Amino acid sequence: MKISALLTSAGINVGLCVLFLSLYSVLRKQPANIRVYFGRRISEDHSRLRDAFILERFVPSAGWIVKALQCAEEDLLAAAGLDAVAFNRMLVFSIRIFSVAALLCVLGILPLNYFGQNIHHHRIPSEQLDIFTIGNVEVQSRWLWVHCLVLYIISGVACILLYLEYRHIARLRLLHLKRATPNPGQFTVLVRGIPKKTKESCSSDVDDFFTKYHASSYLFHQVVYKVGKVQKIMTGAKKACRKLKQFTDTTVDQSCKAVTYRCCLCGASSNSFQLLPTDEVVQSSGKTDLKDSSLITDNEECAAAFVFFKTRYGALVASKVLQTSNPTKWVTDLAPEPDDVYWSNIWLPYKQLWIRRIATLLGSIVFMILFLAPVAFIQGLTELEHLQQKLPFLNGLLTKKYMIQLVTGYLPSVILQIFLYTVPPIMMLFSTLEGPTSHSERKRSACCKVLYFYIWNVFFVNVVSGTVIKQLNFFTSPKDIPVELAKVIPGQATFFVTYVLTSGWASLSSELMQLFGLIWNFIRKYILRMKEDTEFVPSFPYHTEIPKVLLFGLLGFTCSVLAPLILPFLLAYFFLGYVVYRNQLLNVYRTRYDTGGLYWPIAHNTVIFSLVLTQIICLGVFGLKESPVAAGFTIPLIILTLLFNQYCRKRLLPLFKTFPAQDLIDMDREDERSGRMEHIHGRLHTAYCQFPDTEDIQLEKIQIDGNGVEKNCSSGESKGKETLEEQQPRRDELSHPTLKGLPVSRLQNAVRSITFLIRLQKRGLS
Repeated sequence: MKISALLTSAGINVGLCVLFLSLYSVLRKQPANIRVYFGRRISEDHSRLRDAFILERFVPSAGWIVKALQCAEEDLLAAAGLDAVAFNRMLVFSIRIFSVAALLCVLGILPLNYFGQNIHHHRIPSEQLDIFTIGNVEVQSRWLWVHCLVLYIISGVACILLYLEYRHIARLRLLHLKRATPNPGQFTVLVRGIPKKTKESCSSDVDDFFTKYHASSYLFHQVVYKVGKVQKIMTGAKKACRKLKQFTDTTVDQSCKAVTYRCCLCGASSNSFQLLPTDEVVQSSGKTDLKDSSLITDNEECAAAFVFFKTRYGALVASKVLQTSNPTKWVTDLAPEPDDVYWSNIWLPYKQLWIRRIATLLGSIVFMILFLAPVAFIQGLTELEHLQQKLPFLNGLLTKKYMIQLVTGYLPSVILQIFLYTVPPIMMLFSTLEGPTSHSERKRSACCKVLYFYIWNVFFVNVVSGTVIKQLNFFTSPKDIPVELAKVIPGQATFFVTYVLTSGWASLSSELMQLFGLIWNFIRKYILRMKEDTEFVPSFPYHTEIPKVLLFGLLGFTCSVLAPLILPFLLAYFFLGYVVYRNQLLNVYRTRYDTGGLYWPIAHNTVIFSLVLTQIICLGVFGLKESPVAAGFTIPLIILTLLFNQYCRKRLLPLFKTFPAQDLIDMDREDERSGRMEHIHGRLHTAYCQFPDTEDIQLEKIQIDGNGVEKNCSSGESKGKETLEEQQPRRDELSHPTLKGLPVSRLQNAVRSITFLIRLQKRGLS
């Protein structure tokens, strides 16, 4: 590919970025889009924008960039949690290391590559990109020691920065442990694999076991129940009643006139949505208590329970020791935070988990293999001669200069990005089937799977041009992989540059615009006329963004010495991503659960892998260029990098696997001295609620207006004796005449009947 094709791709992506950033700066000021661009702030602060015409609302501005840059790390930690800080530090690390790499490689190595051979050079726009790679350097060149020296500097600076960031995140994790609000998960242990006895219930077995073997620290327990058909029916009925009750939360004119709406599709008016006030319904005495524990029957118990302990240290000890001689029974782990529990997988049999993990592993491998087909097609687009042979009807079209630049420079990376949109949902499905007990564990597992997929399909498979059979033959001889990578990576650097432009710059603009959220907000508000859902605010997609950032880091390390022309584009991506992601974390996404910075070890391992892979590839390149001095000095660099990684695993990684007993004991003693321990124990009783939808719903207040609606109604009249509560100002009860066919009365009776039958069964009267 020529420089002109690269400039074409860069121009398209720069234009899209400027367009999206300008549109975002205007759309974020519109009151109708406040739920899209300020979801987190609205859900926490309950504030709104002024719905007034201001000219400034329609003028693009860069004020959001300034606010994102001015936000301190402490503010980001308080607003989005430690995971957001860890992700932000990944971007900071990338900016720092690739700034050093760009300075050294663009100013030092790029001229050596360009003048590596005594050939006639054309004008820069007409030059091939291969001229700027290490492949243009002559064999046995005396300038290869410069490449080796730059490799040493980049590796050394990367290790130093990586250690500083690792230590910083570890310190924040310890501070996260000692936060002011006690975490119920630190006092709780999740027990699975409870052996079932025939005569006694699971609850009594748990109580007997922990009273006998953990008597000094055991507090109480809560058995996990399998959601049965009765519970699903009741949950569905309560949700339907809750949706009907939303009509009582709307205020209309007291004149009882019909309210007409204009259809957004055809423009015609309709009075089919007519809101009329209703009379107060006498409260029935048979109030249903859906929160009663008697709704849960004994046969719904499963072999899992939450066990609560008096101290954090007692819970830590119980979670780490082997409870019995059979490792598959009484399996204990520290429980996730209450908002992080993934209840659908808690009741899964523990002996079934290893089968699920093997099945999902095989499914992931099959999916990665099947993805070779679109990757092979994409690589065919980069080889123009091969494409013309397979598709002769394109010969006339591909003779035009601008079409050649578009097909070879922009189209391949766009098609690959479209296919890659299907990867995160599929990997999230695989991670769910594995049986994780928390939302954060599921997302972290999906993050690892997506990262492995990207490294395999976007990097390793793409560097090998040709058919699928050729790609498979490439990986059948592991000892030849370094030499083969040294041959093909400089040639594939052109595709990686365009991939950074398309998947990097354009995806950041799309993330900032929130296109899917913007379209759904318009449909929901102006076409479906639905009420705004103030509760739903999305969480940050770490499983898609972290692999993307780490993949670009891998491309930057491997191409820094071999093809340094990628570094300026990559550095621009990290600078833009730093601003965009900080803005999204502060304004858009809401943090419901936090792993405590557990994403950082994934980033650390990926950077170490990238460094070692870069050094191995450079070793192969130096061998092909017949430079024994440079190749000989590269081998100690690989060993030093692996030793550094081993030191970090021994020094810092244990802090991310468990909590220090010293800190937990100090926190327990401080709570006991201050008298907070009893309050913490009291909160544990209601910390883990398996059925959050089982709250009492006043079904009898939902009334559907029938044929006997009074035409002349007055909001000030009262048909009964006025009480003190009735004299207080309140909202009028409303009904919806178009919903009069819904069997609300039968729905009320069904809920009451089911509750009565369950209570009879519980008491043994049925």
